[in-house]
Amino acid sequence: MMNPVEALSTVAPIPTVVPGNTPEYQAASDTGSRTLWVVFVIMVISSLAFYAMAFRVPVQKRLFHILTAFITTFAAISYFAMASGDGKSLSLTVIKESHKHVPDTIQEVYREVYWARYVDWSVTTPLLLLDLCFLAGLNGASILVAVVADLIMVLTGLFAAFGAGNEGQKWGYYAMACIAYLVIVYQLAYHGRATAMSKDSKTGTFFAAIGGFTLILWTVYPIIWGVADGSRQIGVDAEIIAYAVLDVLAKPVFGFWLLFTHDAMSSNTLSIEGFWAHGLGKEGTLRVGDDDEGA
Repeated sequence: MMNPVEALSTVAPIPTVVPGNTPEYQAASDTGSRTLWVVFVIMVISSLAFYAMAFRVPVQKRLFHILTAFITTFAAISYFAMASGDGKSLSLTVIKESHKHVPDTIQEVYREVYWARYVDWSVTTPLLLLDLCFLAGLNGASILVAVVADLIMVLTGLFAAFGAGNEGQKWGYYAMACIAYLVIVYQLAYHGRATAMSKDSKTGTFFAAIGGFTLILWTVYPIIWGVADGSRQIGVDAEIIAYAVLDVLAKPVFGFWLLFTHDAMSSNTLSIEGFWAHGLGKEGTLRVGDDDEGA
């Protein structure tokens, strides 16, 4: 028979300190900060180039130039905020693990979430959609649906990133964002492509290429979100680098491709007269104090 003292010595001691009580912080390092500054510079240079290109064409033909320049301008402001230490907050996620023989452990994870990125997307992605919708010649109803779906997608992504730590809530918002994105895909890939093809073959081919390029990039964004803010599988630096590559492709590269190609299609260049080009004419002025005719 085993000595009672020896029997007790074979039992592992109950830990006096419960693991998992030290909060974990996931934040950007110098690598992430430098990446943000690099993208800021790229956005500034691209904006200056787009404004310069706008002044080289008549005001009637500047619609795409102005929209595209605004995209990179807002992106530059957003990246300046993130690079300089603003535009971010800590999001808390509580991870609870159950154990049989020891108390349950709770791990608090604080992750940097750049809310300035969502402000950027809420402004720049509708402008980018307007570029594509005007290129295709979509009707006003389809444009409105696409823009509203885009805003829903961005806002639900923001709500998911700053959720109260409830995994079900987070992924519920994520599902809403994905559904809204499918609405955008439908408007562009179905209505947009059909409308562009009905204009002429050059416009249809160009829209299919640049629209497909945009939708492929936009499909990668939610994947990055899922492994970054969603499941926290990658660090903040990797998240910053991934979004930086996507943003450069989706904004400056998209913009130069759109403007150079569209300007080369001189016969199909969109020209807007009226208020856009000439302001309020005499027929649009308000006259106060004139007697009504026949009074």
